[in-house]
Amino acid sequence: MIVGAGHAGFQLAASLRQSGFDGRIALLNDEGHLPYQRPPLSKAYLKGTGGPDTLMFRPEKFYHDQHIDLIVDRAVSIDRAARKVALASGAPLAYGHLVLATGARNRLLDIPNANLEAVRYLRTLDESEALRHRLTAGQRVVVIGAGFIGLEFAATARAKGLEVDVIELGVRVMARAVTAEISEYFQLKHTAAGIRIHLGVQVTSIESDGDKVTGVSLNDGRHIPADLVVVGVGVLPNVELAAEAGLPVASGIIVNDHLLTADENISAVGDCALYASHRFGGSLRLESVQNATDHARCVAARLTGKTEIYDGMPWFWSDQGPDKLQMVGLTTGYDRVVVRGDREQGQFSVFCYKSGQLVGIESVNRAGDHMFGRRLLGAHGSITPEQAGDPGFDLKSALT
Repeated sequence: MIVGAGHAGFQLAASLRQSGFDGRIALLNDEGHLPYQRPPLSKAYLKGTGGPDTLMFRPEKFYHDQHIDLIVDRAVSIDRAARKVALASGAPLAYGHLVLATGARNRLLDIPNANLEAVRYLRTLDESEALRHRLTAGQRVVVIGAGFIGLEFAATARAKGLEVDVIELGVRVMARAVTAEISEYFQLKHTAAGIRIHLGVQVTSIESDGDKVTGVSLNDGRHIPADLVVVGVGVLPNVELAAEAGLPVASGIIVNDHLLTADENISAVGDCALYASHRFGGSLRLESVQNATDHARCVAARLTGKTEIYDGMPWFWSDQGPDKLQMVGLTTGYDRVVVRGDREQGQFSVFCYKSGQLVGIESVNRAGDHMFGRRLLGAHGSITPEQAGDPGFDLKSALT
């Protein structure tokens, strides 16, 4: 049984069948839609191109043909001794092996008026659909949080003619995720597009006229008018189901390098899993499509007799306006950067080093550099800072 039908849950069900698993697969889905892709929700789907069917991984026929029982219900508890999951509908469901793909949820604002109708979040299809109908030219929107989701939404809203202000507590945009070079580039591009970015400030309350949002108040005394507030201040992993079943949790459901929990009959994958990484020498919890799908494939292989540890190389992307940002590796603790390409032309990469070792590459509109990084870092390879900074150096030569 798989609890959760996001990227990890869907991929696990599909990979099990592809790997020849012929037992029952129950895929528990707590949303009223077929399993769907999340990345377009803050970008293409918000622009109004296509309906919900364009987001679905597969049509309903796929689940019938593959004998995957797609159950629309919510897991409320796990009886590990009996190997049963209690559902919100009241009916228990037995499992041989249970996989928790419970994902994450929005971190909610805890300030006055945060529960008004025009204060929105963006993680699910229903949330994106609701926002789609609110994006009309001339409206004023305040985005709280200058992370990937906040900036992706801001770029989309601005392109549709809205007045956009972005409020960020940090000293630069995407500060927790990218280098200063990437932050600076995107801040300049968003500002040039007419988005007003306010750094180092915090929203203290949402102003209203009855049930209607009128603006936000900042901790520096300023007031910014708004008709709509969109919140993107991170997510929290859904660990409660595991914790209540007595499984160890921390900043995620704790799993080993095989993605197994402390119970040999239960695995955890995707955004909710805090996994032991040999590659990076510690525990990681990552929020990305790559992490979710690669976790799923690893567990599917184990459940069909091909036991292997999980050793994936993380990679991510973010489409903001006309620019594509692609990242590979983990750059935490980097101590040197080398820029390759042309920042003025909007086509460059930042190679990040730690103690002389390449640990990650951030690329703007240079897909070739990104794919090079995935191959090189995936194979535990490196190039010197001098090679990265030499425009005449052929990156492909490092792969031979």
